Amino acid sequence: MKLRFFTLIISFLSLPLFAQIDYKELSSDILGETRQLKIQLPRNYEGNVDKTYPIIIVMDGDYLFEPVAGNVDYYSYWEEMPQVIVVGINQVESRNDDTYYDEVSNLPSDTGASFFEFVGLELMPYLDKNYRTSTFRIAVGHDLTANFMNYYLMKDPALFQGYISLSPDIAPQMEERLTARLGAIDQKLFYYLATGTEDIGALRNSIIQLDSQIKQVKNESLQYNFDNFEGATHYSLVGRAIPKALEQMFSVYRPISKTEYKERLLKSDAPYDYLIDKYTTVKDLFGLDDPIRINDYVATATALEKKGDWTGLANLGQLARKQYPETMLGNYYLALSLEKAGEPKKAMRTYQNAYLLEEVSFLTKDLMLDRADKIKEDFGY
Repeated sequence: MKLRFFTLIISFLSLPLFAQIDYKELSSDILGETRQLKIQLPRNYEGNVDKTYPIIIVMDGDYLFEPVAGNVDYYSYWEEMPQVIVVGINQVESRNDDTYYDEVSNLPSDTGASFFEFVGLELMPYLDKNYRTSTFRIAVGHDLTANFMNYYLMKDPALFQGYISLSPDIAPQMEERLTARLGAIDQKLFYYLATGTEDIGALRNSIIQLDSQIKQVKNESLQYNFDNFEGATHYSLVGRAIPKALEQMFSVYRPISKTEYKERLLKSDAPYDYLIDKYTTVKDLFGLDDPIRINDYVATATALEKKGDWTGLANLGQLARKQYPETMLGNYYLALSLEKAGEPKKAMRTYQNAYLLEEVSFLTKDLMLDRADKIKEDFGY
């Protein structure tokens, strides 16, 4: 008993219980100095050697990194968003210099232009070289940095595909430039903007005006969300905005919920195609090629059964065989589709073959034998 207890403790301690945080110093030729970075790697990053991850770049990393990284770790643990690499840039002593823009052109200048180039020409290549990164990138900023990160949106293509703008201190001409760019951009883009009823007055007024302008933009490539948090100050809104932004940006990534099942999957003319489209969208948007979740297989199969779509169920079974060959999932759906399509002998054999595979979800060896025996009894095989 003691040996078993000791083994359990060792096994427990070997699990990736926490996301890994690295503290790095990156020497910059452009800035002529070294910058401090905080980098949170996903749980089991070292174990998933073939997997790539989106990146979230957090400006004001000295105070904004932890709330972003904590929410990311929590949401990704429950598969409400994908696992991502979170990178914080400490700017406690350089914030004003980093975000400097010319008073005439209202574009990054001098130290601001240098920081702009540092992120695009040094930081991002460094991350791509040293970590397994995908093509999807998000920028997060607050106040001065929330305004500054918009300049990356003006590039073509934009450096980031997602922007979380928390109470930005909006530069002159930024409203016009930003709305024009959001209206013209032809790549999929996520833009989240937040303020609060107790935000700094001058900032809040500009943000409300910016929101009204962005809401007039007509562009199918743009997913825009805005929050005006009741009672939130310039600083407290951050804690409420970050999870909202992550939820909205990654809504398509989530497992199929009861609401999605009832309102979309079940109402779809072709549930199998709906499932494929969902995961194709995830791949196209976030650069992720993850296998379909078991629960999403189950939800889709349930919808197919309700519709009597046995061809779709057979296709689902074939796909499950490829993605989870060691389990009985694919064989079960193939057997059920054969049974419903009037091929009992093939169905019986497929159920019997499933018995040899691993159990998964609600599927057990006893269930496979019961299904095969029922066909044998009904048809006298």
